[in-house]
Amino acid sequence: MGQSITIVGLGAAGLDEMTLGIYRMVKEAKHVYVRTMDHPAVQELEQEGVTFTAFDEVYEKHDDFQAVYEEIAAFLFDQAASNDILYAVPGHPLVAEQTVQLLLHQCEEKGITVTVAGGKSFLDEMYTALKIDPIDGCQILDGTNLKRENIVIRQHAIIVQVYDAFIASEVKLTLMEKYKDDHEVAVVTAAGSRAESITWVKLYELDHALQLNNLTAVYVPPVTSREAQYRDFDHLREVIAVLRSPEGCPWDRKQTHQSLKKYLLEEAYEVLEAIDEADDDHLAEELGDVLLQVLLHAQIGEEEGYFSIDDVIAALASKMIRRHPHVFADVSVQTAEDVVKNWDAIKAEEHGERPSSSALDGITKGLPALSRAQQLQAKAAKVGFDWTEPEPIIAKLREEFDEWNQAESEDERLKEFGDIVFTIVNLGRYYGIDVEEALTSTNQTFQKRFTYIEQALLACGKTPQEATLEEMDALWNKAKENL
Repeated sequence: MGQSITIVGLGAAGLDEMTLGIYRMVKEAKHVYVRTMDHPAVQELEQEGVTFTAFDEVYEKHDDFQAVYEEIAAFLFDQAASNDILYAVPGHPLVAEQTVQLLLHQCEEKGITVTVAGGKSFLDEMYTALKIDPIDGCQILDGTNLKRENIVIRQHAIIVQVYDAFIASEVKLTLMEKYKDDHEVAVVTAAGSRAESITWVKLYELDHALQLNNLTAVYVPPVTSREAQYRDFDHLREVIAVLRSPEGCPWDRKQTHQSLKKYLLEEAYEVLEAIDEADDDHLAEELGDVLLQVLLHAQIGEEEGYFSIDDVIAALASKMIRRHPHVFADVSVQTAEDVVKNWDAIKAEEHGERPSSSALDGITKGLPALSRAQQLQAKAAKVGFDWTEPEPIIAKLREEFDEWNQAESEDERLKEFGDIVFTIVNLGRYYGIDVEEALTSTNQTFQKRFTYIEQALLACGKTPQEATLEEMDALWNKAKENL
């Protein structure tokens, strides 16, 4: 018949800091197990004649902590099958103790009664040592599994299990993604004990020349200066809300979804320009301008009660997970083409498209004409309306040129010229050329070469208006050699 496991916390320091009730339970227990002997209270209790069974050697057997914790829990359940046992852990049993969580989650299945008797948490000692009030907002994070997305920089943060230089280095690198390199942090060891030490260091020095052990935690104060919060998304969201508030900017306050349309398009093209320039700093700036447009639209939506940036993010995350079943589910794909087919099928199902819907549905009307032509042709190609060789396309291009050449009216010339461009798009698509990108590149080249002509003429004391076409053509050829 199953017996019981009573779990107690040894506190953060020695016997002076242990509660009287826990002390008596440890002294009176017949079978006492401790996760580690490396604790001041355990060492003092040993001097008083208490004997322990410890699991320090289990740590040496495994490469990861989860395996350690699972072996300890399994062993304790095995012992509790025939005896009532007491299991003692550092601090409080319910604070940063994975073995305790395993015992609590598996006890019903094992038929063993598990009781948490309490103990003094090291957090109480941390608050006292650092003189902070957790009600202001405080995070307790695991240094062995620290993720940047879980860090809230405007709250107190206490990072536990920073017991060696390797963990300290990993913690430092993660924190530096959110905080400035010189943000001051405190390395606190043995809080509340006679051996308590608090060392303040710059963040970049966190893993340098410090004595770290299993009683060490790192305290990161909240960020309070506005400049230090610039990398925080929620702070940016607040900035946009202030700009739209009655006390904000008149220009931002008067904007609507309609009035902002032109700016989104303009900013998108500036992103493309930055990409073509291969200028990372410029690209980061221009992407920020696009994000500004997204946040302004989201803020307007929130003010009108229709949606917020949280809805935008949730819709995007849901869509990405839903349309990538080969990543987030059990669908198997072999090529990028398979991914596109899956995407289109899932999209059609989401939109409730009927078989009778046009193959050309779903193309954004506001696209530039070249991009829209390319997408129209690509959609038609998916249902088999496409040339499989370039020769017919080239023949069609000659045909369209002849028709344009024979056109007699302005309307006819406009129509036939559009047919020429549409056929050129088809030829480019056959060879995998993005026609919008190709023309953009040509535009940039033309601008550089013409600027070269202007500068060369200026050096001779001339303007383009004063030069002959032959002079400019000769300079153009020189520009081609250099640009």
